[in-house]
Amino acid sequence: MKALTNNPYAVLLLVAVIWAGNAIAGKLAAGHVSPMLLTLLRWVVAVAVIVPFAWPDLRRDRALIRRHWRLMFALGAFGFTGFNALFYWSLNHTSAINVTITQSAMPLLVFLGNLLFFRVPFNPLQLVGFSLTLVGVAITVSGGDWQVLRHLHLNKGDALILAAVVLYGGYTLALRFKPDFHWRSAIALLSVSAMISAVPLALLKWQQGNAQVPDAMGLGVLAYIALFPSLVAQSFYIRGVELIGANRANLFINLVPVFGAVLAVMVLGEVLHLYHIAALAFVLGGILLAEWSAKRR
Repeated sequence: MKALTNNPYAVLLLVAVIWAGNAIAGKLAAGHVSPMLLTLLRWVVAVAVIVPFAWPDLRRDRALIRRHWRLMFALGAFGFTGFNALFYWSLNHTSAINVTITQSAMPLLVFLGNLLFFRVPFNPLQLVGFSLTLVGVAITVSGGDWQVLRHLHLNKGDALILAAVVLYGGYTLALRFKPDFHWRSAIALLSVSAMISAVPLALLKWQQGNAQVPDAMGLGVLAYIALFPSLVAQSFYIRGVELIGANRANLFINLVPVFGAVLAVMVLGEVLHLYHIAALAFVLGGILLAEWSAKRR
């Protein structure tokens, strides 16, 4: 396990696979559990799982926690609750194609944010690598038909996922200010913060009569989301940012729609086409080029 968590590429590849599963799970959840209630319940389950394991670390880090709890609460509220609430909500109003296209803008936001706010430079080859991954993403989500991209229109769901991408891009940039907690302390604090901040959203929808209690399908989706995207992927993403920085780590998010296509074949029985393989080549090639150029520096 230690060898895995010290290898940034293995860590971030696993994150991309799990988040691809999160997109499929979010689509499956539509009509089976309301987005805000799903967001709250996923963090309730995550807190129940992680806090007992993290308790010794939380006690050891309590001095740091007292000094930085406001920062951790903001990270959990915006990066965890805000992003996921908007993400699941958007899947009720737009297509998975639109969602994955918009998500692919997240690494660009992180690049620009690091350049503007923290003066973090990137070299031309990194920019070329980033562009190649965007080509791969575009091939994936368009099904190899560029006319699909030309006729996309911004609707309510597109606006929601765009807001979600901005929130998670900001969360990624803000991780540089995270104190040197043990990783279990960090994920426990973020999960508790997410759970608390999700309560008002769920109550608001409940009062409006828009809350849907999960059925059997909704419970299955909840179990997956609470354990893997909520705990495993978030922990590994934090670790990946620690190992290679936000710019390089965030580039791996462009693998999510490619893995999403593969999982759609495995889980939903969709057909794997040649353009999926071409897209994977572009995305992996772009990541390898960006990583090679970063290491040369």
